[in-house]
Amino acid sequence: MTPTATETVNQYGLATGAEISQVQGILQAAGLLGDGHRIAYLGLVDPSRGASEEDRRFRVFIHDISGGAPTDVLVSVTRGELVSAKELDTKVSGELPVLEEEFEVVETLLATDERWLTALAARDLDVEKVRVAPLSAGVFEYAEEKGRRILRGLAFVQDFPEDSAWAHPVDGLVAYVDVVNKEVTQVIDLGVMPIPAEHGNYTDPELTGPLRTTQKPISITQPEGPSFTVTDGNHVEWEKWSVDVGFDVREGVVLHNLSFKDGDKKRPIINRASIAEMVVPYGDPSPIRSWQNYFDTGEYLVGQYANSLELGCDCLGDITYLSPVISDAFGNPREIRNGICMHEEDWGILSKHSDLWTGINYTRRNRRLVISFFTTIGNYDYGFYWYLYLDGTIEFEAKATGVVFTSAFPEGGSDNISQLAPGLGAPFHQHLFSARLDMAIDGFTNRVEEEDVVRQAMGEGNERGKAFSRKRTVLTKESEGVREADARAGRTWIISNPESKNRLGEPVGYKLHAENQPTLLADPGSSIAKRAAFATKDVWVTRYADEERYPTGDFVNQHSGGAGLPAYVAQDRDIDGQDIVLWHTFGLTHFPRVEDWPIMPVDTVGFKLRPEGFFDRSPVLDVPANASGSSCHTEAAASTEEHGEPAGHCH
Repeated sequence: MTPTATETVNQYGLATGAEISQVQGILQAAGLLGDGHRIAYLGLVDPSRGASEEDRRFRVFIHDISGGAPTDVLVSVTRGELVSAKELDTKVSGELPVLEEEFEVVETLLATDERWLTALAARDLDVEKVRVAPLSAGVFEYAEEKGRRILRGLAFVQDFPEDSAWAHPVDGLVAYVDVVNKEVTQVIDLGVMPIPAEHGNYTDPELTGPLRTTQKPISITQPEGPSFTVTDGNHVEWEKWSVDVGFDVREGVVLHNLSFKDGDKKRPIINRASIAEMVVPYGDPSPIRSWQNYFDTGEYLVGQYANSLELGCDCLGDITYLSPVISDAFGNPREIRNGICMHEEDWGILSKHSDLWTGINYTRRNRRLVISFFTTIGNYDYGFYWYLYLDGTIEFEAKATGVVFTSAFPEGGSDNISQLAPGLGAPFHQHLFSARLDMAIDGFTNRVEEEDVVRQAMGEGNERGKAFSRKRTVLTKESEGVREADARAGRTWIISNPESKNRLGEPVGYKLHAENQPTLLADPGSSIAKRAAFATKDVWVTRYADEERYPTGDFVNQHSGGAGLPAYVAQDRDIDGQDIVLWHTFGLTHFPRVEDWPIMPVDTVGFKLRPEGFFDRSPVLDVPANASGSSCHTEAAASTEEHGEPAGHCH
């Protein structure tokens, strides 16, 4: 059997089906959830700092499908009561996240719209074969859209049920739809463009050719089971690490209470870690697509589209799964079976030295704990992977795959679109993530220093010109905590606790290593630069506040901008030796390649946090050598009683 999340009353336990049903009942009793309402978000609220009593609270965004004001609700399942309910003015707040049922609304309305049908007829297209991608609208010059719930639709042709419609974009055509009033507000038709004919069906033998027969099986077994334990449903202990693995329908996997056992002391490092936003801005200025900017986290909720993972396909080895429970649009609990995957990986050499003087040949092998989930947002699939290492390193890696968003490729070429196949293009775009790291290095008294390498001029004291040093600058106010990466300076950021010292008398800390990829490339005056302001800088440091959870603010959909990090740092609070949050922007800038078609091999991006004076010496001296002569193979299969079933066939 595969383990699933258990019923738990732990403050950091995964939400249970019973709790979600209780929230549903409280909302119904209060008249807030009826036939005309939908739940756009339901998630656990983190405990307040210093909260003395356990109180499991859920925040709920309720949409009125008839056009009434949406409601932002707080419910306590511990006390069994409605705590608060606030109506929202969407002209000010922005709209609630996109509902899955609204996808069908767009295609259904367009199927009977005369302007849309006329445009399809001009292209000799059968409406039954046209798929419409329902896409978040953004905020542009359309004053009439303010306060209206809008989606925009781009068309693709699907010749048969298994046909990849992304291979056949209907360019030059876009529709704007009010999904509440069930009205097609605009159909923009710039004229007929050739529809790419070549299919992109990546499992079709015509494209695959004969499948490879050269791959020998790779069998990863742990006859004694994994080295980690899971208790209370989601509390994980591995080597010296301890973490509560959470799950939020908006953010996906969330790590709570990440700590490391140093001697007999359990030392906190991060209170809460999540990927709090992801935006995908497209760089094609065509009137048909110039509005394309998707906040996959804030507008679509990456957690609700988490995949049920398959052993041997998504996760390989001795796997332990967690199955988070979320709410559907009606408040019913829905389990994401095997939504979170946890396993150990051998990770090569940990440390090695062959000493000339002592004759000691020393080798230790590394391993890491992997905590991951995969989500599908339209054409793209994303893996979110947290790695914990023996030496105290923390790493996050995003894996981008799926099918690139396509367009026609102009006959005269383009400065903003790649050509993937004859007549088929893919607009340039970015995938920009925001990691929210609620730091707790030996407690909540933390600060951030920016470190640059410094070349020292040749001269007195440096006659041979080889000297270099480093410069550390303490960030004292939020206005100083908005930073840009600098690869030439080798810029890093150290989060330390000035009140906790190592044996050398230095503050204990962790260092953030960025990958120095481009931040948001849109013009500073653009709509997306205002709405995704977090993505314009590499690092933001803010004073902790319970309500400051998202870099783009609570309501992203059709919000004009200025919420989130710009509003937080405008308070210019003290961040030196305070309870702080570090926000890190990282991402991919994607000029699609022909090799990315018809399905994209994984591309990766992420960051690392490494101990910086956190320990008194190497924390891995106690890692034993592998047993001499041990075999890499075993006749005993890994137990399937408490872990993953034997690998089957991946489709």
